Amino acid sequence: MKLIIVILGDEVAEEALRDLIEREFRVTRVASTGGFLRRGNTTLLIGTQDDRVDDALEVIRRVRTVQTGEGQPRATVFVLDMEHFEQL
Repeated sequence: MKLIIVILGDEVAEEALRDLIEREFRVTRVASTGGFLRRGNTTLLIGTQDDRVDDALEVIRRVRTVQTGEGQPRATVFVLDMEHFEQL
């Protein structure tokens, strides 16, 4: 099991969230602030099976971007191993 943490701009967060849910990913959206990407941010938390990580990342890669300048990332992604997961 993996936890994918995606930090992306507010302007594309809704599109990413919609596309992930369409593909049956469970996603939690968290409003976030800070200078990480130097603009309004949204953090998405996605819990998924190991074999679906590439599918989730492909959705994020396809999200349209607003040009912020050359070399600017569209999203920052962390993929973490989860030792334990429960839904209570």
